Parts: sequence; structure tokens; C-alpha cells
Amino acid sequence: MECRPLGTSGLKVSRMALGTMSWGTATDAEEAANQLVAFVDAGGTLVDTADIYADGESERILGSLLTDLVPRDDIVVATKAVARRADGPFGGGASRGALLSALDGSLRRLGSDHVDLWQLHAWDSTVPLEETLSALDYAITSGKVRYAGVSNYCGWQLATAAAGMTQHRIVSTQVEYSLLERGVEREVVPAAAYHGIGLLPWAPLGRGVLTGKYRSGTPADSRGASTTYAGYVEQHRTERASRIVEAVATAADGLGTSPLAVALAWVRDRPGVVAPVVGARDTGQLSGSLAAEELTLPSAIRAALDDVSAVEFGYPERWPT
Repeated sequence: MECRPLGTSGLKVSRMALGTMSWGTATDAEEAANQLVAFVDAGGTLVDTADIYADGESERILGSLLTDLVPRDDIVVATKAVARRADGPFGGGASRGALLSALDGSLRRLGSDHVDLWQLHAWDSTVPLEETLSALDYAITSGKVRYAGVSNYCGWQLATAAAGMTQHRIVSTQVEYSLLERGVEREVVPAAAYHGIGLLPWAPLGRGVLTGKYRSGTPADSRGASTTYAGYVEQHRTERASRIVEAVATAADGLGTSPLAVALAWVRDRPGVVAPVVGARDTGQLSGSLAAEELTLPSAIRAALDDVSAVEFGYPERWPT
């Protein structure tokens, strides 16, 4: 698998990341091990988790596998701190105390003395940004974190945070980005490019909709049929989405590949993107994503997909005209 620099940093990662949100819930430890081995065997290096995934079980499973199964030094471990609201003096969201406590918890569950990429899971407007960023600077200076990133920041938040770092840099931002969700192109993508920040798209398959599995209904074993995730998937089951899904399916037929591979290759090769974060319930699903590594979309197909999925730009993103 090809590797790319993470933004303008010295860190290089595989151009696909293994997401572990389902580990500890839909994916048990044995299947997680199978996924990790398949990913590493394909040349993958970047594995993404979070302290909130399965209430920390995702991190615990990953940590247990980075021993005899896969050497720790072969993997770039990325996790996120959600900074839960809780009672007590350090329960304040993205406060310095809450974040550093969350980091210590992640390290314990991962069984490691450091995290390669530590990401703030969301913006917290109730805590001064200087305090939040000071936690990132301290975490890197202490050696507990190698690189810092953010997640789900809008354009002005990303630019403000990038400019506010005093000792170190923000090297990545994780955002939803796919053929069905291109809103980040208005402000986030330009802000990231200006500050040398790499994009890590989550839900690159449009929450599963771009695979085409929902074209004729809702499969019983899909997230769309789950009481937990039905609303999550439903957001992208619109008339506009249907037109895009049909275009992806047509492109896949013409190329002799899967809609999944077409959708993933499209977002993987967008300007500024470093590595889409791909999750899977089992190794069979993951293998479909890994197969996309071999696909490069012809320019005519890419242009057609760009056109059918285009989002509206206007003032002030494009001014003057």
C-alpha cells in the first residue's frame, strides 16, 4: 500500500486507515485480530480508534494485539479524546485536566507509553481554546504523544486552532468526507491546505450508502436496519444520494469493479486527503476496501462523479468571481 506524508509533517502513513469503531461491539477480539493482520499484510500502517469506542474496549482490544500478533513499531496508533462531561474538578470537556486524564486512560488501555497521533474528537466552546491547545503541547513535550490532530472541526475552528498552537503543530483533521458529503470543501479543505494539515476522511463510503447495498431496500444485517445506527444511515438516503449512488454503480460496471472501490478511490485521491478511515464488521468487508488500493479512476469518470455530487459554492468562499 502506498504511503503518504501526514500533512506537512515528517510522519508517513498508509493511504488507507483501519477504523475500529465496531471493535468491542459488532466485531469481537478474534475478528479484530483477523482484520488487523489482513490490513498490515496489505501494507497498512494507520489504525484509528477513540476512547469512546465501545467505552474504551476498542482501545483495549487494539492494545492486546500489538504484542506478538503485530509489532507495536509497525503501526501508527491514532486515538481520539472525546473529553466526556463528568462531575468533579476535571470533568470539563476539553479542559486541560480532562484531556490529559483521557490520554492517560487511553495509554493504559492501549498498553503503550505513547500515542502516535492524538486527536481532539470535537470542538468545545465552553473551554478557552488556549487551555485546550496547551494540553496538546504538553502531551507532545512529555513524550506521551508524537503528533496532534483534531476531528470534526469546521473551517474557522481548524484555522484558529492551527494558528493557536505555540510549540507544536496540528498535523491532521478527521472529518466526514465522501461523494455524499462534500461540505468540507467549502472551508475545511482550504484551511487545512493553508496550514499544512492532512485530511483523514471518516465515513468515506457515505455511511455505507455508496456501496449500493440500499439501492433496492434495507438489508436485514445492515446498519440501516439497526435501531442504533438507522438514523445515522438515513441521513444519506435522499434523492440526491440516489442519483450519486447510481452514477457510482454505472462507473463500477464500466470499470469492472465494485461501487465500494469507486467511491473509496474517489475520496482517497481528492486534494489534501491522506487516508480515508475505513471500518468493517469483518475481514470480508475489509477485503473489499483493500481491493480499492489497485484502482485509479480515469479522469473522465472522476469528472462525471465530481459533477453529479457537486456542492454549491458562493459568497464568501468564491469571491470575487
